[in-house]
Amino acid sequence: MKNDPFQIVLADDDEGDRFLLKEAFSELKIKTVIHTVNDGTELMEYLHKKDLSIPYLIFLDLNMPLKNGLECLKEMKNEEKLKDIFVAIYSTSDHENDVDETFKNGANIYITKPNDFSKLKKVLEKAVTTASQYRDTIMKRENFLLKI
Repeated sequence: MKNDPFQIVLADDDEGDRFLLKEAFSELKIKTVIHTVNDGTELMEYLHKKDLSIPYLIFLDLNMPLKNGLECLKEMKNEEKLKDIFVAIYSTSDHENDVDETFKNGANIYITKPNDFSKLKKVLEKAVTTASQYRDTIMKRENFLLKI
């Protein structure tokens, strides 16, 4: 099982961001299977599939139509089956209120979308590493905002 790829989900309504994340992961030395969804409603439908293999990590955009990232986060953290999934908020917003709200509601790390492809690869690699290191511990607020 150690060589199984990491199951990763990206929930983002921006097609370009979904493409860049998948492309960045393909260039890393981390074995992954990436599943993308277009909005929060689609994410929750995906997570409620009966035969779903629980994802290792979810990259969750905050600003999506139909159901935003914060609504999805709250819903996941209130469901026994989903509450332990490692959630990385992945947003263009760097507003302190967004960071605080997502931290209080159980997100594991917060990433402001980088505007450079090499930084994107570094932050994705660091997110997967952080998910491994902190899987069974509580994140501290000072480590929550992931910066490159």
